[in-house]
Amino acid sequence: MITNNLFIKLKERSKNNIEEAKNKLISMKGGIETLRDLRVEIDIRKGSYDLMLITKYDSLEDLEAYLVHPIHMEVAKHIGSVLESQASLCYESID
Repeated sequence: MITNNLFIKLKERSKNNIEEAKNKLISMKGGIETLRDLRVEIDIRKGSYDLMLITKYDSLEDLEAYLVHPIHMEVAKHIGSVLESQASLCYESID
């Protein structure tokens, strides 16, 4: 299984903006065939990043298909418009 963690820092870090971004990210759940699982967590310590998007796939090919899927592209466009910075970590586990 492939897991991708995306850390997101918003330009405007208000509670409303964080919730809106979280809801936008969650909206992808169930709409992209290759996306096995999706979670969004909010940083409770107010550290470097505001949100973490955790997505899981059966293969790297499925991750690549997700990245170009129209639903993901629409959400990515919105997140890109409110994004200050991001970091990611992608790994494979044998569960």
